[in-house]
Amino acid sequence: MLLLSRPVVVAVGCLVVLGGLGWVYLGLMIAGMAGSGSMATFGPGMGLLDLVTGGVELDGFAKALADAICQPSFGHHGGASPAALATLALMWAAMALAMMLPTAGPMILTYAEIAATAARRGERIASPLALIAGYVGVWLAVALVAAVLQAVLAQAALLDPAMASASPLFSGGVFVAAGAYQFSALKYACVTRCQRPFPFFLVRWSSATGDVFRLGVRQGLFCLGCCWAMMLLMFAVGVMNVVWMALLGLVMGAEKIATTTRFSKAIGVVFILIGAWMIGDAVLAHWPTARAA
Repeated sequence: MLLLSRPVVVAVGCLVVLGGLGWVYLGLMIAGMAGSGSMATFGPGMGLLDLVTGGVELDGFAKALADAICQPSFGHHGGASPAALATLALMWAAMALAMMLPTAGPMILTYAEIAATAARRGERIASPLALIAGYVGVWLAVALVAAVLQAVLAQAALLDPAMASASPLFSGGVFVAAGAYQFSALKYACVTRCQRPFPFFLVRWSSATGDVFRLGVRQGLFCLGCCWAMMLLMFAVGVMNVVWMALLGLVMGAEKIATTTRFSKAIGVVFILIGAWMIGDAVLAHWPTARAA
């Protein structure tokens, strides 16, 4: 049976398919929402896509699909209905597949390689699909929480109708908080577990599908503890900002294959500096008004 005899092939195929589906969904969603104006409205760096696409809009089936994905509205008066929350949850689920699943690639492939070695010895193994299902399940739960949080932020007018931050002070605060978390003990504990999956699997090895699913859940929780603060940065730079999605995905992936935590701390310094710049710029922009009052 292919699912058991070729665990590495199955793992790679699943990573490619699920990650690809996430990016396709997000791409259609952004293309469908781009008809209202420049891509720059979705957050810093997104203006680059105007140069790439030349302002070309979707038509035909692709436009109909994108319009269906983008409904209902995400403005200050949207995002509270069950239909809007369901759409938000689907969007965050796609973001989880696009951003987080690739970062789990080394961990998943480590399990698949151990399983392949065991299979060659004639030992019973569980498919890496069980591990992936447990890992993805954690992030799907996070997607639900993020959808509710986004609806709350939209109602509080901290996000605009394009799902970009409406407050530089809010954005700066999120960056500073994310940067500070990079130096915390919980971050250190989780990132070291993510960087060294082999001992984790070796000690807890099991051929039972249910046990492997639970291993995936535990690895998902380690990943959540490692990356939740960076995921929250999407509220600061624009929830649909695919430029920052790709950038943060690369940072989180690099962090998980680093051999020390120095990289994590360096990223923390960068986040704090960005946040301080945002806050300082916002304060200076309002300083003349405050003095005049």
